[in-house]
Amino acid sequence: MKGQLRGLYVIIDPAVAPERDELEIARAALDGGARLIQLRDKTCQIGLQLPVAEALQALCRERGALFIVNDRVDLALAAGADGVHVGQKDLPVAAVRRLVPPEMVIGCSTNNADEARRAAADGADYVSVGRLFPTGSKDDTRPATTDTLRAVKAAVSLPVCAIGGIDESNIGDVLAAGADMAAVIAAVIAAPDVSAAARRLAARFPEGD
Repeated sequence: MKGQLRGLYVIIDPAVAPERDELEIARAALDGGARLIQLRDKTCQIGLQLPVAEALQALCRERGALFIVNDRVDLALAAGADGVHVGQKDLPVAAVRRLVPPEMVIGCSTNNADEARRAAADGADYVSVGRLFPTGSKDDTRPATTDTLRAVKAAVSLPVCAIGGIDESNIGDVLAAGADMAAVIAAVIAAPDVSAAARRLAARFPEGD
């Protein structure tokens, strides 16, 4: 499972595409070559999110992709998710590692090499680096650059995920800086054709990824 931490990582945020069904977005993104799907819902009550998360987990398992839940360790466990992703203000990675099964993937948002090293030491399986480019999906992110991404890549041996405003115009820059994964939101889930948008981005990864 943890060897699958590479490729296009699509984050489904209902606030970004409120008119679209989460499962249909995921299915189309996977058709286009997404390797990881994350559910990030900051507004819906957790009890209402559970059936969505369970359906996404079943779909990802069927397709051989990983399903990650953002922030909510309890939801990830209840849905049988493959992993959970936490930020610097969420439960610390070390605490999450004590709570979840050893095979569960833990991702951690970082903004510099020191945070990445700390996440790795505490048991994270991958780190994300951002915000690399301007984005409208989150308003409380700290800026980073492709140089930050290179520094994190040099600091840890974990897979590194680039995030923040990534689209067709700049995905080449983050891959050149060493990103193993590129997390996208609006560039895929708000695109007129979700599957086609995912396919164009997934095609930018090196052959074999």
